[in-house]
Amino acid sequence: MLLQQRIVGEISCRSVRAGMFALVVALSAATMLIGVVPAAHSQTFQVLHSFTKTEDGYWPVTGVVIDRGGNLYGTSQGGANNYGGVVFKMSRRGSSWIFTPIHNFVRTEGVQPAGIAIGPDGNLYGANSQGGGMGCGTTGCGTIFKITPPPRLCAELNCPWPATVLYTFQGGSDGLDPAAGVIFDQAGNLFGTTYDGGDRYYCCGVAYELSHAGGTWTYNLLHTFGQPGDGIAPEAPLVFDNAGNLYGSTVGGGSSNLGAVFQMTPSPSGWNETILWSFLGSPDGGTPLGSLVLDPAGNLYGATYGGGTSSNCGSSGCGTVFAVSPANGGWTETVLHSFDLSNGDAWPTGGLTMDAAGNLYGTTSGYNTGGNVFKLTPTNGGWVYTSLYDFPRDGDPSGTVAIDANGNLYGTAQEGYGIVWEITP
Repeated sequence: MLLQQRIVGEISCRSVRAGMFALVVALSAATMLIGVVPAAHSQTFQVLHSFTKTEDGYWPVTGVVIDRGGNLYGTSQGGANNYGGVVFKMSRRGSSWIFTPIHNFVRTEGVQPAGIAIGPDGNLYGANSQGGGMGCGTTGCGTIFKITPPPRLCAELNCPWPATVLYTFQGGSDGLDPAAGVIFDQAGNLFGTTYDGGDRYYCCGVAYELSHAGGTWTYNLLHTFGQPGDGIAPEAPLVFDNAGNLYGSTVGGGSSNLGAVFQMTPSPSGWNETILWSFLGSPDGGTPLGSLVLDPAGNLYGATYGGGTSSNCGSSGCGTVFAVSPANGGWTETVLHSFDLSNGDAWPTGGLTMDAAGNLYGTTSGYNTGGNVFKLTPTNGGWVYTSLYDFPRDGDPSGTVAIDANGNLYGTAQEGYGIVWEITP
């Protein structure tokens, strides 16, 4: 598996990401689910939209986000007429969903969107992992963008939403290839990471801020990854705690080059980074690809693509769900679940989502087995694992699961040219 063989450091991380994208292409098939399919455990699975590789694009890999009105927003990496990518909106109308492509990226705006977030002003913000210029081997180093709703009259006619480029990466010390979306602080400033760039052209990623003042966005470098013992190649969005500290994970680096969980704390002289946990592979996991989630007690939860205790996925493992928790002035890691390919569940690539009751939700990619949507329920000091839906062989769910106010789950998968799905309790 390309993800299991990911090489970071001196070798181009971007070339590995390109290989991952090619793998998704190779594994996609022409068959698509339609209608409603009953799933195990009294759940109901429904395909809300099947991508057609026309105006809607193809290969949605980052999941969806939900606004206060219950509308879904997401991106596809393939565009209608090129590889630019599409931003889409889905709105409920009675018992149906209306799919609307709201922006098709062109090269100068950036291409291959890596996720979006709904800003405090109601606009959509995100990162394009490539494009925006002619640097970085002519593919472009990536951009940060804003998508703005059109005026009301035009919106009623389904006019496209215009894009504004807030920052274009140069591929030097500012980083390149922002492989994850952005988050906001309480003042409306943007924070994110790049997978590459920093001290060296293709190593090892940075954390950055785009501060907003007087209508202008200013880039600020917060941390350059890659020093001895540090993580390298962050691929997931950051998360804030209530004290204003940032947390995230890296694909590589740490004590065993299997990734790390880090904390960044603000100070008068800048941001200070601390490695909270370095993954060892077995039994704790390795290569965390998705975003972390933080509970009210300050515990961090995430998933690793490899590692764990199963021997059914070769030496690199099938992956884990883990918690990193403060303890005795330091931090400790606990494995909540080790995936096992014999159950059809292996290799989670997305992040975790937590509901109000403290249950965790996520997906596994599976590849040869299709992958699944799972739930972990805290019970009597442990965690009970439940598979909510098992995808067909070419399913490959991706991105982080979204939960609405009624407890319905939403996400994307790569089946066919891609689908948007819903699971209702």
